[in-house]
Amino acid sequence: MWLAPNLSISYREGAQRINRLASSFLQHGKQRDRVAIVSSNRFEALECYFAALTAGMAATPLNPKLHIDEISFMIADSGASFFVFSPEFADVASELRRRHPTVGQWICMEPLPEFSYYGDFLTNAGDSVPTPQIEPDDVAWLFYTSGTTGKPKGVMETHRNLIAMVQSHRLGLLRDINEFDRMIHFAPIAHATTSIGLAYISVGAAQVFPGLTRFDPPQVFDAIQRFGATGSFMAPTMVQMLLQYPEIARYDLRSVKNIVCGGAPMYAEVLRQAIDVFGPVFSQGFGQSEAPAQAAMHKSMYDLTTEKGIKRVSSVGHEVPGAYLRIIDEEGNEVDCNTAGEITVRGDVVTPGYWNRPEATNEVLKGGWLHTGDVGYRDEDGYIFITDRVKDMIISGGSNIYPREVEEVLLQHEAIAEACAVGVPDVVWGESVKAVVVLRPGVSLTEDEVIEFCRTRLATYKKPKSVDFVTELPKNAYGKVLKKDIKARYWQGMSRTI
Repeated sequence: MWLAPNLSISYREGAQRINRLASSFLQHGKQRDRVAIVSSNRFEALECYFAALTAGMAATPLNPKLHIDEISFMIADSGASFFVFSPEFADVASELRRRHPTVGQWICMEPLPEFSYYGDFLTNAGDSVPTPQIEPDDVAWLFYTSGTTGKPKGVMETHRNLIAMVQSHRLGLLRDINEFDRMIHFAPIAHATTSIGLAYISVGAAQVFPGLTRFDPPQVFDAIQRFGATGSFMAPTMVQMLLQYPEIARYDLRSVKNIVCGGAPMYAEVLRQAIDVFGPVFSQGFGQSEAPAQAAMHKSMYDLTTEKGIKRVSSVGHEVPGAYLRIIDEEGNEVDCNTAGEITVRGDVVTPGYWNRPEATNEVLKGGWLHTGDVGYRDEDGYIFITDRVKDMIISGGSNIYPREVEEVLLQHEAIAEACAVGVPDVVWGESVKAVVVLRPGVSLTEDEVIEFCRTRLATYKKPKSVDFVTELPKNAYGKVLKKDIKARYWQGMSRTI
């Protein structure tokens, strides 16, 4: 069930540990309590998830990269009764305990004198299986949005949602996994990697925790080799980091057969490069915290030998079983094929709403449909293409420009490592396109060269009017580029941002 350096735990032993931990949770709390978890990538974190579910409580994973004030807000907002953490966050836990005296249990995964010890929660309970009365629509997980706009919101995911999500992953992204697979975790456990991990666990596959403290390409490649990993979840930025490592060819990566990408847009040029290096092992998922599984582009669906196949490299595939996608215009009417509109979704994969936020829930759930805020279209064969976020759209001279289209072109330039396109003030057009780019090491590029490169590949009104060169793009704790922060630099002192 769990593999780590110098550790191997079978499914039998793992189930016993989970039941004991769940029993201890119920001894120190009650059903429907929230169990907050802040941890590096350790198997105990995932063990806590399952123990919370078994106890009828809600697992509340919090990204350890967040600022302490953000974590503090989430503890207060969720009303957590337990706080479980790995030892490197002991100082954070001490300060949080001072701020939140109502949290009853502060549990460290390794023994520390001032906290309860995780091991005691495993040994102080018997082997009996907890039997709380759990309903399909009870909250199982409480995931907090990344909060790029306003305060983070707790997305409720019920037991019904989790079952639908696992089924959708199995039938969409991960059609060929089995009990002999080994999924290795590199992305934060509080990220989408956990939902992918559930699909692997559902077939009896192993979960590998390599013990890395950071995402470092040579360590990643070494871990894949050492554990014989067959699958993983990676954000697009992680894939880019691996592709840029100059000594990638010396590693034996033949064990890898599935890499699921998600969490941010996977640009077509990056995906093409990745397939060239790793082979046809990449599948791309489309979803969000509110509906983790919506569409899937399985690795078997890629075809780089035909013009239509090359175009579909940019697609996120077909809607998955259990999710029903509808693309609508501003009046709420369904649009025709190859016409862009907002993507809406319904089905058992969709959250019932935000924790204690009825108004926010009503804003995104209308008439039974989740309004994703993503713009896209469906082609004549049912493939879904994501164009951009509704809020990121640039309006220049009355024309709509989707930043992702500009970014796709920018990343085709061999000197550009990362790119972001935003709308900036323009006295004539209202907004014009600004390209913000990070260059690859050891290369140079001018603003005129970038604009000329885009001019030959984009409509004139879509090409960047100006270019800024930066050493890095700001990202949140989940690796998503903070377009709002980038855009804010150029709109300071303006009465509006569009």
